[in-house]
Amino acid sequence: MIAIIDYGMGNIHSVQKALQLFGAETVITNKPKDILSADKAVLPGVGAFDDAMLELKKRGLIPAINGLIKNKKPLLGICLGMQLLFESSEEANESKGLSIFKGKVRKFEEKDKLKVPHIGWNQLNKISEKCLLLKNIAAGSYVYFCHSYYPDPQDKQAIAATCGYGKEFAAIAWKDNVYGVQFHPEKSQEIGLRILKNFVELK
Repeated sequence: MIAIIDYGMGNIHSVQKALQLFGAETVITNKPKDILSADKAVLPGVGAFDDAMLELKKRGLIPAINGLIKNKKPLLGICLGMQLLFESSEEANESKGLSIFKGKVRKFEEKDKLKVPHIGWNQLNKISEKCLLLKNIAAGSYVYFCHSYYPDPQDKQAIAATCGYGKEFAAIAWKDNVYGVQFHPEKSQEIGLRILKNFVELK
């Protein structure tokens, strides 16, 4: 069972439909017990960092997320859900992140005619062959982004793939059983679906 964590800020139904294409049993839930009993979990997210952390705290979901990770079960953070896995964000006025990854979420600089937010299709570069989420994914594959902030991991070994937009940034982060993708795999057609299939097949 894959728990899709519902804290009021995610594109949850399209994520659920994509996972179900590969035979995954899913539950959309805001209950800590469902997250802890699941085999895997997805933390989606669209919106602001402060608001998201407030909702996770209000619903008592943070201990459940930490418990799932401690129990060595796979967790996938998508877009804002990936950013929440870091210690802090330049977008946040108050909230700290979940601190699964060390590092900060930073805002793109609007310079050299670079448009912010970064919206549209872009390439994955420097793909890690060791990251199981990227099985059968080639460097240069296109995925769909929509974000103004990007994660900057302190440990560069945690970067499983990068993307270039004004600068090279972490498009995928990976540490043990925790994965984060800055793009939207559920909107990224064949490549995104292959990544979600890889997540479904993780042991």
